[in-house]
Amino acid sequence: MDLQIKGKTALITGGSGGLGFAAARLLHAEGVSLTLTDLDADALERAASELGDDVATHAADLTDTAQIGALADKLREAGGCDILVHAAGVTGEKGDPLEMTDEEYHRVWETNFLSAVRLARAMVPQMAEKGWGRMVCVTSENAVQPYVEEAVYNTAKAALLNFTKGLAQAYAGKGVLINTVSPAFIETPMTDGMMEKRAEQLGVSRDEAIESFLKEERPFLKIGRRGRADEVAPAIALLCSSIASFTSGSAWRVDGGAVGAMNT
Repeated sequence: MDLQIKGKTALITGGSGGLGFAAARLLHAEGVSLTLTDLDADALERAASELGDDVATHAADLTDTAQIGALADKLREAGGCDILVHAAGVTGEKGDPLEMTDEEYHRVWETNFLSAVRLARAMVPQMAEKGWGRMVCVTSENAVQPYVEEAVYNTAKAALLNFTKGLAQAYAGKGVLINTVSPAFIETPMTDGMMEKRAEQLGVSRDEAIESFLKEERPFLKIGRRGRADEVAPAIALLCSSIASFTSGSAWRVDGGAVGAMNT
């Protein structure tokens, strides 16, 4: 399918692996000019080299406003940004919500929520000036179906979902369409770490930890496995496209049925 975005430019956060890299692969195949950003410069270079020589990279800590500013300046000098895919995020500590420290709530809030606010502030107005833009934020099933032991993550992702809904209303009339994709339990370095920690706690293999997690923690995920990044990336790519021209403020679930509710 031709997504009609050949020649557009895109910034992808969390671009060195997981969902960000999977989305980058599809957009690159559509002829989009990419800039990947993440914390690890070496990992970014490896990701870029796998995609092609024409992929730019910029290592940055997205909790640092100065580094976001430098990234935005670099993109403006290169002609701006048409598409922003915000896939960067951390899972945070797990446990009783009242036992999580202020510092941990702040750390995850800065990474998962405020980074998106700051990136939007830097990128969306210049999309509006051109009259065309797309922003897709990766939220989570946790945004609408919170799990008790994941309070710091729930909170940040719920805020991100709410923010993007409001931002979409503000900018749709200016040609900038803003949406979210909500995955659940995808094979990424983040969930690998979760399952390795669970396996260690339970004294079992990682596969056994995954099996017990699905049974005990994700009863609606009847497909019975973790999803793959390449199963989420098509939804992200479609929402970045010109053909998704009547979709704004939506939350697309790619969760294997993990969310039991009918509403978003």
